[in-house]
This record gives sequence, C-alpha cells and structure tokens, in this order.
Amino acid sequence: MKLSTKGRYAVMAMVDLARHAQAKPVSLSDIAARQEISLSYLEQLFARLRRAGLVKSVRGPGGGYRLAHGSAETRVSEIILAVDEPISATRCTEMGATGCRADRSKCLTHDLWEELGNQIHAFLSSVTLLDVLERRLASRLSEAPGPAKSDSMAAAS
Repeated sequence: MKLSTKGRYAVMAMVDLARHAQAKPVSLSDIAARQEISLSYLEQLFARLRRAGLVKSVRGPGGGYRLAHGSAETRVSEIILAVDEPISATRCTEMGATGCRADRSKCLTHDLWEELGNQIHAFLSSVTLLDVLERRLASRLSEAPGPAKSDSMAAAS
C-alpha cells in the first residue's frame, strides 16, 4: 500500500502548523517554504482540513491558520481521512462489499489486505501530532509485540 502525496503532505503541513502556531497563526506560504510543498496544493489541502474542523483560519494582516484542537488531540488518521485519502490495502470497494474480481467475488487474499488496512488505520488513529513532534513513534513501534513464531519454527526449536 502506498500513501499518496495528498495524505503525506497534509500530515507534514499539520505537523509544521503544530510546531509553529504557538503565538500567532501560521501562513500557508511559510509552511510551503519550510516543507517544500506547492502553495496552491496546500491551499486545496487546507480547505479540506478546515471543512473537517481540524484547522481554523484567521483573516487579516498576520492571519493564517491555527489548529482547531490541541496537537495531543489531533490524530494522524483524521488528517488523512479529511483530505479524502482512503486507508485501505485492498482493491475492493466500500469495505469489501463488492469484490475485486470480475465476477464481484473477493480474491483469495482479500481478508489479508483488509486486515492490513485495519491495522494501518488503528496505528494512525493511535498517533497524534504531538507524538510526531516529540518523536515518540520509535518507542511506540519498539513496544509493539513482535511476530509470532510459526508452528514449524516452534517445532524446530
């Protein structure tokens, strides 16, 4: 599964906003320059983020954007979903209601990919902007349970 630039850039911009919006609103041109993202692309993303209630715009001189909620309350999954980025690893539509094969049945590996998508969504739902800012992801990943030994590996030991 590959996350498109839409989702990646939205998360990058929101982390930048969380880092720099302490005292005053942050302009999109400042975010664009720091993150090397097209200003017009950011404008499109922030329109979606604003509609989703994740950011607030401040008009006038010195205007820009602020987070609508604290960085500890803003989840990465919300950002990705706000810009219409599906978190799915299957090629089936609508949560598998319609299969990915020509006869509309599910492929043999459908359940595997659907569960992968569920795990990705669960992980991104557990990560906040504050986690990213404080670089708490490495410790979170190292605490995750490791892969279980297969029956053949367990029998060999």
